[in-house]
Amino acid sequence: MTERLLIKALSGGKNTKIITLNGKKMTKMPSALGKLPGLKTLVLQNNLIPKVCPELHTLTQLTTLNLRNNLLEEVPEEMKYLTSLKTLHLSGNRICRFAPGACDGLQNLILLNLNNNHLIQLPQEVSRLKSLTYMSINYNQLVSIPRELCFLKNLVELQLNYNQLICIPEEIKFLKKLQKFLLARNNIGVLPEELCDLKKLRILDIAGNIIQIFPSGFQDLKLREFYCEGNPLFLKQPVISTQRENVWSLQEITSRFVMNQLAENNPFLMDGIERYPQVRSMISQGKTCAICGQHFITVWLECVRFVSPPKDWKISKNLQLVPLRVLICSYKCFTQRDPNLFGIAQV
Repeated sequence: MTERLLIKALSGGKNTKIITLNGKKMTKMPSALGKLPGLKTLVLQNNLIPKVCPELHTLTQLTTLNLRNNLLEEVPEEMKYLTSLKTLHLSGNRICRFAPGACDGLQNLILLNLNNNHLIQLPQEVSRLKSLTYMSINYNQLVSIPRELCFLKNLVELQLNYNQLICIPEEIKFLKKLQKFLLARNNIGVLPEELCDLKKLRILDIAGNIIQIFPSGFQDLKLREFYCEGNPLFLKQPVISTQRENVWSLQEITSRFVMNQLAENNPFLMDGIERYPQVRSMISQGKTCAICGQHFITVWLECVRFVSPPKDWKISKNLQLVPLRVLICSYKCFTQRDPNLFGIAQV
């Protein structure tokens, strides 16, 4: 059946524009494709192809290539010859790397789908995908977002769900056109302030990470959809203040300085503190801020206010919350957090 379809396609010669051979149990890409230089669309999904054929480099007019659900282990070097390619589907393979130069000729690529593969990192050469608008790398093993990715100025949608990301680079601010950013089920602990520079961002999904607080200015994002369930976020009053005056006492200032210096193993203070038991007694009552990790004696709520998120935000419907508030806090004011509380905080 496959051979018959190829013969029919070959009979069309330069006039053949589309070839679809889905689910044919093919174990290799037909070398006869090299005789179809006018081909525009090639769909070979749901086969058993482990690598592309060398003749692929002749398909310089190809605009769509679909190799979903095959056995590829890399984004092949032959891709660099497909200078007209706009859509590339490689999901459901075993891809763990990009071959050197694979991105070189993909200047016109608009959509790249690499879902369900084994990528641990992306090469710096990804910055050569100048026209890329939609990028999806869900269900991989990425541990970081290369800063080079953040220079794809035409990127509108970036999906990185179900990876192993621990942070977002500050260079994310350069994705000025980004509208949809999906980061669900990673290991991200902090959102950079630069995220708030994405003025066109409308959909943000950070569900299932380890984020506790949000950056200053987060409430100014013009989001239409926002998903944040499964994060240990703060809500409203994480601790009761014992502040009585508007300024710190000299004792508080000195105690903080001494404790922070001791934490840095200052040999002078470590030696001197042994001679003053009353000082040792006082700083032994010190606490550590749950947010910034700095030391203090007295609990102060310093520059704290609650801000309601914009009314047009669509918040995750499955959240069992009291009314949502954004907490803005400036400096070492929390001594504990209740895991039963939920909310949004920013420092």
